[in-house]
Amino acid sequence: MPKREVDIVVISDVHLGTYGCHAKELLKYLKSIKPRKLILNGDIIDIWQFSKSYWPEAHMKVIRRILKFVTDGVPVYYLTGNHDEMLRKFADFNLGTFQLLNKMVLNLDGKKAWIFHGDVFDVTMQHSKWLAKLGAVGYDSLILINSFVNWFLTKMGRQKMSFSQKIKGRVKEAVKFINQFEQTAADLAVDKQYDYVICGHIHHAEIRTIQATDSPGSVLYLNSGDWVESLTALEYHNGNWTIFKYEPKDFVNEPEDEDKTDTENLDDKLDVKNLLERFRQEAH
Repeated sequence: MPKREVDIVVISDVHLGTYGCHAKELLKYLKSIKPRKLILNGDIIDIWQFSKSYWPEAHMKVIRRILKFVTDGVPVYYLTGNHDEMLRKFADFNLGTFQLLNKMVLNLDGKKAWIFHGDVFDVTMQHSKWLAKLGAVGYDSLILINSFVNWFLTKMGRQKMSFSQKIKGRVKEAVKFINQFEQTAADLAVDKQYDYVICGHIHHAEIRTIQATDSPGSVLYLNSGDWVESLTALEYHNGNWTIFKYEPKDFVNEPEDEDKTDTENLDDKLDVKNLLERFRQEAH
């Protein structure tokens, strides 16, 4: 079956190495597309919470699928986030079509897109990193409990639910934080005269025009969401931005795309485990 062609795909907040990561779903999505550029906008691998005891085969297959894009000549940009901040010391690393960066600017059909993860706007990250890490562990635990609850709901024929999305939607401070995050990103982008500002970090997919607070002008703000709960990505094709939302029904009849990327012996994933463990230890 032919793959869907997309000019640019932006993915963030995958959190490989955690229980909440929907690696199998992401793998199906990556197999279904043929991007001209792939931008990984932070928190792809969760080095913060990495444990050698939890690195499923599906997580390794996502890494290999990304590497397959690189070997196929697709430009892949890995922008660092807070959960993979250990990679920031290697920023500007370049290997063929793969680049490791902290932020980037793209020219798209005569318009400038400013792309970065967005944790720089998070006050907790800047001043209480230990609290942010504690919150990340609590969040991952909540997602794990949520997955068990959803398993029972599915067995009972009832609709799944998201604990954290309900919390975000009902707690005023959470809503306020998201709004402030988006406005801050928009204000800076307008000040720098960018047409698009693209972030991740807050696990909330969005495309909307935002007016600057203290100056004339506006910018198109975009957020790629995450692959923990919302399972979303940003796609740019034929001059238009859209949010891709993973729906299981859309992939029911998709044949398994078996190739050497998937059928290779995955025993060498231990090398990746050791590498990530070294990154994690160096951060302490």
